[in-house]
Amino acid sequence: TLDMTTHLIGHEITALFDVAHARSLAAVLPGVMRVRKGPKKDILLQYAERVWNITDGSDDERIEAAVVKTEEFFKSLGVGTRLTDIGLGEADIDKIVANLEKHGMTALSERGDITLEVTRQILTSAL
Repeated sequence: TLDMTTHLIGHEITALFDVAHARSLAAVLPGVMRVRKGPKKDILLQYAERVWNITDGSDDERIEAAVVKTEEFFKSLGVGTRLTDIGLGEADIDKIVANLEKHGMTALSERGDITLEVTRQILTSAL
């Protein structure tokens, strides 16, 4: 699921960089949502409609609007939504991916289809 993938990636960020777990989740979730919008289209469309009342536009437009609303919500709480907001940069992505591999987390999600490469895409999109 989106939340478990976000949690597992966020956990590695918390462990490696001593970042509060909630902040790591807020920095990763929008990237997970954007990168996984194809395979998770149905759940993201439900999220858009049920949480944010977004019903107009194409599927992609509704999903992106929901991600933007999520980012705006986190920011309204004073929580950043990018890895750079928690002091991380491109060089840190290798450390996070290596730690996931070290801990055997090489196939995240209920389908096991979030490989280390997909995780790298998520983290890169979250910069």
